[in-house]
Amino acid sequence: MTSLGGVFMYESYDQSVGILTNVTNKKLVRYLNTNLERFNITTEQWIVLLKLSGKNKISQKSLAEIVNKDQPTLTRILDILEKKSLIERHPNEKDRRCFVLHITEKGTALKEKIEPFLENVFEVILQGIPSENLNMYTKVLLQLNENIDNAYSKNK
Repeated sequence: MTSLGGVFMYESYDQSVGILTNVTNKKLVRYLNTNLERFNITTEQWIVLLKLSGKNKISQKSLAEIVNKDQPTLTRILDILEKKSLIERHPNEKDRRCFVLHITEKGTALKEKIEPFLENVFEVILQGIPSENLNMYTKVLLQLNENIDNAYSKNK
């Protein structure tokens, strides 16, 4: 990596996009986990709880798709959230082999505490970045996700 007039030049897309994205993601998750410790929840658990709160009473399979987790990983997270009394599993009346997931009152109360807290955390992380840059960053991330999804579907 070299700097040319304040602009960093990389030798490859792997360095400029792949590695930098990976390093940033790991730092972000570590920072969020450190801040979420006071709520006794991890970033992965938070994402599942947040998504479940918006889609309450859904199947585990549907939730797995929404949070982009495989079934074993999601099962492990749900077990933890259930032990903390943040969610409940109820038998599906239409299919006894499946469960319907519900967020509990305790889970909803925790979500309502964490959301504003994380907004403050992100204000610190995003400090000094103009909103137009954040908008562009979001557009680029969405396009990257779409391109990856399309590449996956072409390989199937």
